[in-house]
Amino acid sequence: MALAGAAAGAGWAWWRHRETAADAGAEQALWQERFERPEGGELMMSALRGQPLVLNFWATWCAPCVKEMPLLDAFYKEHKAKGWQVVGLAIDSPTPVREFLGKLPITFPIGLAGLNGVDLNRALGNPSGALPFSVAFDRQGMVIFRKLGLLKPEDLAQWAEKFASGQ
Repeated sequence: MALAGAAAGAGWAWWRHRETAADAGAEQALWQERFERPEGGELMMSALRGQPLVLNFWATWCAPCVKEMPLLDAFYKEHKAKGWQVVGLAIDSPTPVREFLGKLPITFPIGLAGLNGVDLNRALGNPSGALPFSVAFDRQGMVIFRKLGLLKPEDLAQWAEKFASGQ
C-alpha cells in the first residue's frame, strides 16, 4: 500500500512539473513583449530576435534561481561573441530585484515580468509555472530547448553545442 502511494505521489509530482509544448502562438507573442528594466528603460524582446537566446524565468525568493544566476552570467559572457543572448525575466516586484542586483551584479539584461511572467512561463511550456524555468530559442525565434529546475553547466554546454552543430 505504501509503495503504491509513493508511486502515485511521484507520478503526480512528475505530471505537475513536466514540460509541455509551447502554446500555439506563444513564441510569436513573446517577441512582441516589452518589460521594464530594473535600472530603468525598457527591454524589447523584438530587439533580441534573430540571435540564439536563453530566456530564464526567476525570482529573488527562489533559492535555485539565485544559485544559477552566476552560471547564466558566465554563459552570457563566454558566448555573447558567438551571438548568444541571455535574458532574465523576474517574476517578482521591482524593489527586491533591484536590491538583489545591487548585491550580485549581472551583465545580461533583466526584465521585470511580475505576475504576468507566470502566464508567459506557462505558455512557453511550463504548465505548473514553477521556477526556475529556462527556454532556449533559435535564430528564428522558435523554442529549441527547455529546462524546468536548476540549470547545470552541462545543460548550457549541451545547448550551445547542439545549436552550433545544428545551425
